[in-house]
Amino acid sequence: MDGRLQVFTGTSHPQLAKDMMAELEAPLGRAVVGAWKNGETRVKLDENVRGSDVFAIQSMSHPVNNHLIELLLIVDALRRASAARITAVIPYFAYAKQEKKTSGREPISAKLVANLLTTAGADRILTMDLHSPAIEGFFDIPVDHLRAAPILARHINRQGLQDLVVVSPDAGGVARAEELRGRTGGSLAIISKRHPGPDVSEALEMVGDVDGRPAVIVDDMISTGGTLVLAAELLRDRGASPIYAAATHGIFAQDGLDLIDCSPIDKVLVTDTLPLPQNGPTTKIEVVSVAPLLAEAVTRIHKDLSISALFT
Repeated sequence: MDGRLQVFTGTSHPQLAKDMMAELEAPLGRAVVGAWKNGETRVKLDENVRGSDVFAIQSMSHPVNNHLIELLLIVDALRRASAARITAVIPYFAYAKQEKKTSGREPISAKLVANLLTTAGADRILTMDLHSPAIEGFFDIPVDHLRAAPILARHINRQGLQDLVVVSPDAGGVARAEELRGRTGGSLAIISKRHPGPDVSEALEMVGDVDGRPAVIVDDMISTGGTLVLAAELLRDRGASPIYAAATHGIFAQDGLDLIDCSPIDKVLVTDTLPLPQNGPTTKIEVVSVAPLLAEAVTRIHKDLSISALFT
């Protein structure tokens, strides 16, 4: 791209946007992002973006729908202001669990969100650890899918855990756990679970030896914390100690922070793709920043360099 690099942000996670711009050594684009008195979202760009290579940063944190609409309006404003290319930087992509129909008469919400972003005018998507990688195929525009595993693995390696066991809390997360195990050493354990209802999990059995060994439960996101706590209780009963958890997205919905605080988990490592909620204890939570990775990805996209080279 010959155009200038400009970056704008919504209101979902201003600290992450500031940290990214500190890495890029550039100012955030000036814009008004707020609400009218009637509750409708208001967006107005205060800079000329004609011919620019523009990045719009917005994590789809709570309240999800408000932040989604903000992003759509920012992208639409950029398109109407004649930006040369618009990349939506979405550290946490909401509705990713709704990527397929699990029963009749349900929407495929993740596909709808992909359609909305494309229709609004996004030319490219930059995101991290989608719940289902198949969501990339919902877009007819390029998607750069970053992974937090290298960052989390480096942080785990600094903990000095010996004879580590990396635990997948369900069969669907084995590939994720195996990637982390490959970067941290140790062995692999798998917990079998079922979902009797939405956001409800039941741990059934575990394959792998954890007795007397430190364990790290790996997942892409922590929502209510129910799955994580069930896995931690099973690990405690099998003799694991200490018990860590590592996840890219720390949603901590409802009383998730309280649930974790009262659980056998010693420490939870999450990235800052989402801001930590203010409604619970965070003494067990340790945040690892992905701002340098996102900033490097923005630079590489702007300069038409390889993104996959970040993970080799």
